[in-house]
Amino acid sequence: MKQFFFIAALLVLILTSCSETKYVAEGDYLLDKVHIKSDAPVRGLTTTEMRDYIRQTGNSRWFSAAKIPLYTYSLSGRDTSRWVNRMLRNIGEAPVLYDSLQTQQSIRSLQTQLQNMGYLRATVDATNTTKGRKLRTTYQVHPGPIYSLRHIEYDIQDTIIAQILEVDKPENRGLHRGMTFSIETLDAERKRITQLLTNTGYYRFNKDFITYRADSVPGTTGIDITLVLHRFRNNQVTDAIHQQYTIRDIRFHSGNADDTIIHLRPKVLRNNTYIRMGDLYSAADQQTTYNHFGRLGAIRYTNISFQEDLEKRQLDCDIQLSTNKPSSISFQPEGTNTAGDLGFAASLTYQNRNIFRGSELLTVELRGAYEAIRGLEGYSNSDFLEYSLQTSLSFPRFIAPFLSRSIRQRINASSEVSLMVDLQNRPEFLRRVLNASWRYKWNNPNHHDRYQINLLELNYISMPWISDTFREEYLDDAENRNSLLLINYSDLFIMNTGFRYTYNNGRYAIKTNIETGGNLLDLLAHVFGFHKNDEGQYTFLDVAFAQYVKGDVDYTHNFQLGYRRQLVLHAGLGIAYPYGNCSVLPFEKSYFSGGANSVRGWSVRTLGPGNYSGDDGNIIYVYHTGDMKLDLNMEYRAHLFWKLDGALFVDAGNIWNIRDYEDVPGGQFKLSEFWKQIAASYGLGLRLNFDYFILRFDMGMKAVNPAYKNSREHFPIIHPKLSRDFAFHFAVGLPF
Repeated sequence: MKQFFFIAALLVLILTSCSETKYVAEGDYLLDKVHIKSDAPVRGLTTTEMRDYIRQTGNSRWFSAAKIPLYTYSLSGRDTSRWVNRMLRNIGEAPVLYDSLQTQQSIRSLQTQLQNMGYLRATVDATNTTKGRKLRTTYQVHPGPIYSLRHIEYDIQDTIIAQILEVDKPENRGLHRGMTFSIETLDAERKRITQLLTNTGYYRFNKDFITYRADSVPGTTGIDITLVLHRFRNNQVTDAIHQQYTIRDIRFHSGNADDTIIHLRPKVLRNNTYIRMGDLYSAADQQTTYNHFGRLGAIRYTNISFQEDLEKRQLDCDIQLSTNKPSSISFQPEGTNTAGDLGFAASLTYQNRNIFRGSELLTVELRGAYEAIRGLEGYSNSDFLEYSLQTSLSFPRFIAPFLSRSIRQRINASSEVSLMVDLQNRPEFLRRVLNASWRYKWNNPNHHDRYQINLLELNYISMPWISDTFREEYLDDAENRNSLLLINYSDLFIMNTGFRYTYNNGRYAIKTNIETGGNLLDLLAHVFGFHKNDEGQYTFLDVAFAQYVKGDVDYTHNFQLGYRRQLVLHAGLGIAYPYGNCSVLPFEKSYFSGGANSVRGWSVRTLGPGNYSGDDGNIIYVYHTGDMKLDLNMEYRAHLFWKLDGALFVDAGNIWNIRDYEDVPGGQFKLSEFWKQIAASYGLGLRLNFDYFILRFDMGMKAVNPAYKNSREHFPIIHPKLSRDFAFHFAVGLPF
């Protein structure tokens, strides 16, 4: 561990020893730092957000500290014919030379933004301080007083539109006396009125027909404004009323160069078209039509155009649809790492995006995986093989009766049925899983909410073979025999329903999920007297069924700290309770901790529950499951250079059992003890960000270990040991 820190310190010393001003010519200055100060707080704009209007901000710093990209560039020699110099310059960053012109442009940009926000007398000035060939710029903001609306009038020069706006409720209007005089607010009111009119037939109306007259009141910070809505004018017409248009005809065309046929049923075309003959033109209906056709996997792009009949004030609508190829086959290899056991997997996927000519999506995936398991003794082999076949059929609409047209129009919905068969061949046992599900998903395109109902999900788990070694050591041995093992290595039937809700507005996200299983079967079992097995459990088709309730909630908040820098906070809580026909939560529904998306100082399924410490590598993952889970994460993310991003993180959390299991000592949740059993870790992450996907490499170190034997193990942050406390994680996508 000491050698590791020595090498890292030596590397940093070599980089920082390179002169930052090596490539700064005589008479030029390296822009070292930029500071922004303000005489008073600015409503709606922090000094951090003001940096977005500064044209020059100096060289980038890794985690707001060291200028590693600049140091890398400075390592290069002046001979650019040598490949090593070109490489160092390509991955590094050239010095940012101070430019006075960009400083003046920054002053104007920041001052204009402040004036647009109501600080009409705002001024900004900049001062420079130099030290050698380095220069620091300080922008001083003088916001002055903020102006507000004192009096509002409307000058509507089109009499018909005036009648429409007269019935517009005052609370719907975007301008009110006393509000801040903001260009953004004034423009939003122009857009609101434009939207109102374009949704009531005014096809040719746009916000340029609306202007403002503003007068300041001497000696006050009040502004009197008049909203002016002008009469229609263009190159041919100079002064006329605006015309309302109705839809006369709707025509569909193929956008395929070699095909004049649209491979969709006429009913599908009608159901996804919200422009109606005889209705007034509506921009909202046009956008809704775009949205619904855009959701269809069979459609590549949509173009909607209108032909005007000026005399009759009618529009003919032409909808051009270009379709995708209906079928595709893809092959995807992947590497796997389960608690340090390395392996590989590959999947072959077939998709048909228009199988019933209604843009239904049929997916068939065949997957195979291999993993080499370490630490097994007494078994004929140490290979884990898995084969699975999954098929799903998704409909881009609700497959449900009694839904009104207005509901179908407001939401984007899909219905999905799926079937999966999974064969797991481990040295200790064979496991077979059959899954079938029926679910609905929907969201409102104008909101950030998403909903999902798992109407019915069936899981049948079969254990057709268990090795003699495993059975003798763990299932039949009186010392090791316990309910956790018996439940998880027996045939089991799970029937559940659930509901999921997600909200994400880009700044924060909330995910909730609740599901319950076995209640309907339990009711039928009591009514019809189902058979009971030797453990006293009711059975369905001679297989015991699970009964439980489970709920989860996740919260993530993203704080933007500047250009491509964020502080992300995350908290997750989950609780599941087995009852009735099952005293132990099924393995598939249990919580686990550790891994790439949890407490990253531990490998997956190696932490908890509580302060329990297992030592049997064969079945350790079974014991490291729980009925409750807590995750707390803080991550600072920053762009480094090229496609490489970095992260510094601190994680905390654990899992617990609700019941006290004799063979999992210290695993039960106790209100007076759980806070002492929260594990903590810290670490560094590197991410290759290719925009459409992210490859993530996280390196975590234990900080506080609740499963300790001595004080050195309890606080690894004070007594680190790389071989004991380090965990490496590879994943695709961000952790939360």
